[in-house]
Amino acid sequence: MKIEHILRQHRRDFTAVYLCEHCGTRREGSGYDDAHFHENVIPSMACKTCGESSPDSYRPLTTKHPEGKQL
Repeated sequence: MKIEHILRQHRRDFTAVYLCEHCGTRREGSGYDDAHFHENVIPSMACKTCGESSPDSYRPLTTKHPEGKQL
């Protein structure tokens, strides 16, 4: 899965539309805007339709706010 676009964000919590790179399924879900979530959690999300996770070529997004910055 990868983030197609972010619908809304409050501090580091966000709601986004996730897109499966394999079958094109879209789903809405929540997330947390830190490096761990972008680099580890999103690529390991499995699609509920096809069961696949992100390919090795997945490139994580950067955070909206710098790491360690308290909001």
